[in-house]
Amino acid sequence: MQNRLKISDPTKIVTLANIISLFRAVLAVPIVYTLRDPSLGSITLLLILIAILSDALDGWVARKADEVTYFGQWVDPISDFICILSVVSYLVLSGNFPAWFFLFYILRYLFIAILAIYAFNRNQFFLSANWWGKWATGITALALLFHIWPWEAFPWIKDLTIYIATVLMIISWCVYLKDFYILFKK
Repeated sequence: MQNRLKISDPTKIVTLANIISLFRAVLAVPIVYTLRDPSLGSITLLLILIAILSDALDGWVARKADEVTYFGQWVDPISDFICILSVVSYLVLSGNFPAWFFLFYILRYLFIAILAIYAFNRNQFFLSANWWGKWATGITALALLFHIWPWEAFPWIKDLTIYIATVLMIISWCVYLKDFYILFKK
């Protein structure tokens, strides 16, 4: 079972890590705006890379500064969801990404959010994120990049990254289910 995440500062809201997480959610607006204009491709790439970097950085900053907060535990995954979902939504609506992935992505996040809310309300703690989910988010970001800027030399890579991200999300989902089962069996 995953380790319980130690909340070092339960009441604090304004921390550097939380600001980084909120910044990632706000980045969704300029990313989608620049996606609309192909001439802004390098700016879009830069914004997406900043969003990916912020996802890796916020948790590290929180643990390094010993400022893991309840607010941060909610805002981090919500920021990931907003940022990725906005890009996926745009690509699905423009016909450049499969709609089934969009639906699967939403269902997975809703399911995990419901379990997290239940766990928090019952036991007042969070489980730390599993690495399968982190990898799924990273591969999803890569799939989005390949759909925005397809590699002509390797056209199959677009579909491959989507399927790999889906498999990783399923594994992550199963790990969450197992952890919550063990947690609530007690």
